[in-house]
Amino acid sequence: MQPTLVILAAGMASRYGSMKQIQSFGPGGETIMDYSIYDAIRAGFKKVVFIIREDFAEDFKAIFEPKLKGRIETGYVFQKLDAFIGDRQIPADRTKPWGTGQAVLCCKGTVNEPFAVINADDFYGKDAFVKAYNFLTTKCSDKVYSVIAYELANTLSENGSVSRGVISLTGNKELAGITERTKIYRENDGIVFEEEGAVAPLAEDTIVSMNFFCFAPNFIDICESHFGKFLDENMSNPKAEFLMPAMADRYKAEGHGVIDVITTSAKWFGVTYKEDAPTVKASIEALVNAGEYPSQLWK
Repeated sequence: MQPTLVILAAGMASRYGSMKQIQSFGPGGETIMDYSIYDAIRAGFKKVVFIIREDFAEDFKAIFEPKLKGRIETGYVFQKLDAFIGDRQIPADRTKPWGTGQAVLCCKGTVNEPFAVINADDFYGKDAFVKAYNFLTTKCSDKVYSVIAYELANTLSENGSVSRGVISLTGNKELAGITERTKIYRENDGIVFEEEGAVAPLAEDTIVSMNFFCFAPNFIDICESHFGKFLDENMSNPKAEFLMPAMADRYKAEGHGVIDVITTSAKWFGVTYKEDAPTVKASIEALVNAGEYPSQLWK
């Protein structure tokens, strides 16, 4: 069964202050997503599903449909605040959807095959998609998922601290756990993180998750089975998020199966801060000049 690429593009980009998912970064006006889709097509993916907000749909389709037509099948899923909440009442101060776990849940009925999930505003590199496609077509099952993992040094921003999911491994190179470190940055010649006022070092080659997972379709059902309880416990918290990595960890903890950790030496980059935009443009330009990508992706 052919796998699908699912792109999480419903975020409101609160830190960035604009709809960065459709901002141009490439020399031909390409978005970061264009490069992900291009790499996915090269790796073998035949279908992409965008998870977006319904009020973005018209603008979004106008940008992507003309250039992707005939190259890859497209689908759309709308992440809505009231999706899968049953008869619960949404508090007046809740304005944004419930996080990446709910976004994946919104794929129920649309994605029925093995799938990879990525962030819209992250550049993952060709190698990551090759490894994801190979896993999805040869090993993925209800009992084996994977996370595409990066070396921490290849994921930092020059313009501020970042949050990363630090991965711990079992002896079989399977995921033992993901610990969220919310304030990681370079200091002097090393990398450190802050937690409760204390500062501690992290190795350059620490393996981290950048929200690039490969799942079997039963993961969507696992998200659904836990979403109601999450809502009952967090409905009054306007910032509570039902997160995909937490559900992946729950899958493992409940004994449903294992999560392979597949490492890539690719350099990740993304736009966490507005100040990151020139760096991303320069990084893409360097890859184009090196012949990794054509100057016009879709011509």
